[in-house]
Amino acid sequence: MRSRDMMLAAFTSVSWGFAFVAIRYGLDSFSAPQLTALRFLIACVPVLWVPRPRISWQRLVLLGLTLFLGQFLLLFFAFDAGLPPGLASVSVQMHVFFTVLLAAVFLREVPNARQVLGMSAAFAGLALIGWTVGAELRPAALLLALAGALSWAVGNLVLKRLPRVPMVSLVVWCSLVPPLPALLLASGSGGSANLARAVLDASWPSLAAAVYLGVVATVLAYASWGRLLQRYPAAVVAPFALLSPCAGVLASAAIFGEVFSPLRYAGMALILGGLAVILLPAGWVQRVKPAAGRAG
Repeated sequence: MRSRDMMLAAFTSVSWGFAFVAIRYGLDSFSAPQLTALRFLIACVPVLWVPRPRISWQRLVLLGLTLFLGQFLLLFFAFDAGLPPGLASVSVQMHVFFTVLLAAVFLREVPNARQVLGMSAAFAGLALIGWTVGAELRPAALLLALAGALSWAVGNLVLKRLPRVPMVSLVVWCSLVPPLPALLLASGSGGSANLARAVLDASWPSLAAAVYLGVVATVLAYASWGRLLQRYPAAVVAPFALLSPCAGVLASAAIFGEVFSPLRYAGMALILGGLAVILLPAGWVQRVKPAAGRAG
């Protein structure tokens, strides 16, 4: 992967990591389905001047249903079933491993030994972070979160199978799909479905959080993500998403003053180490061995 694309992948993951902080602010004024609807209403504003990508409506809706609606609504149901937010930020990252597995089965993008080793180290780090959550967990809540991660993974594969189209326009038009179902869910869950009233009554931090989620964490981040998935195998791109819980942990520590155990920081180190293994140039080990021999 080129250095510029590695920086783009890191930016995408860090953006998603900070999104967990933004969600915390957003939920001060909005219910979860209201915040979901508002996020994508903001993201789809450019449809007024951005042309629709040259793909069928069926593919456009399918991508919106899997990459956006399924992922976020299933995660909402997981919250409703008692999933702790900290564990949610970790369990949703299982989409990385689902994506690589589905790509191997359906696209024949089989990861090599080095990529498997790196993902194994990253998975161990993710498990360490999850272990530190320490909250009571209901199996149904975890299954819903994993279903959301699977929806994200399916969306990643749909994205990879699309013809080359401008990613910003694709993300913007796919954002038309989630708002209506999210608002219907807000009405059916007993909360106020009056989004306009909620916006008028919202605090400035909540409104800023919604704008961040819509513009940065959706349009910019997913457009960058889609571009990378079109250019590289899933086993190279998907592990970068594991940086988002690391970014979320550090952002929470900096903004909310949260203190984390050494075990959680060890988990982040394993994730970074796993990414380093995946991204090492193929001939790096062969070059290091002769150098080590000469040094001896």
